[in-house]
Amino acid sequence: MIKHKQQQIHPSGESGFTIIESLVAIIVVAILLAAIAPTLVIATATRVQSKRVELATQAARTFIDGVKTGAVLIPDATNATITLTQSASATPRSLGDNLLTTTNMPVPTTSTSQYLYCVTTDLNNNLTINPPNCTSNTNKKFYIQAVKIIVTGSTPIDTTTTLPIDGYGLGIRVYGSNIDFTKTVNASDSSNNKRQNSFTGTLGNSQSPLVEMTTVISSKNTSFNALCQRLAVTSSTTTNNTCN
Repeated sequence: MIKHKQQQIHPSGESGFTIIESLVAIIVVAILLAAIAPTLVIATATRVQSKRVELATQAARTFIDGVKTGAVLIPDATNATITLTQSASATPRSLGDNLLTTTNMPVPTTSTSQYLYCVTTDLNNNLTINPPNCTSNTNKKFYIQAVKIIVTGSTPIDTTTTLPIDGYGLGIRVYGSNIDFTKTVNASDSSNNKRQNSFTGTLGNSQSPLVEMTTVISSKNTSFNALCQRLAVTSSTTTNNTCN
């Protein structure tokens, strides 16, 4: 008598996926990825942009430190200087006069215009401030545009030692190296803010500055009255160490 071999039946739990089940799984994963993709893009772009703004701020502070120590010289040319009139009771100024605008500080139009300083890095990523004329510099990271803010009749610096006497204000814009000077260059004005934001869903606007700031360059020889004149007082003299 011939005995038939009994066919072994595998439990359903050990059976493999069918093609239909695999396709459904792929579709579900694709839908989930499509849903979270915008969040991932925004998070990545914001992280990159924040790092770029942070490095631009570091470059600006390195530039300011260089000016204070005399390692970086600020040009005295007319188009690199903002001149404020002396403040008096009859002709008061406001703090807004010290703000940078496209009128008192026109945007740069070429890589060698408006006294653009180049910021480069070495193999250790140390920042180096190069003199104006960025044409010959390689490995540029940023462009720094700077102007001197002085008051009529003041003596900003000692021409012999180049050290501050009455002192002066320093206006700074930092642009990325990917700026295209053949296109429109932006900057903040009294009616708008065109500085790049650190939070963005893109890589930012390369035609706008990453950082805009003003600071004061002074020394122990700078008088309190000179400081008040630069910051806008309502009279030419001060009393009791108070700006009127």
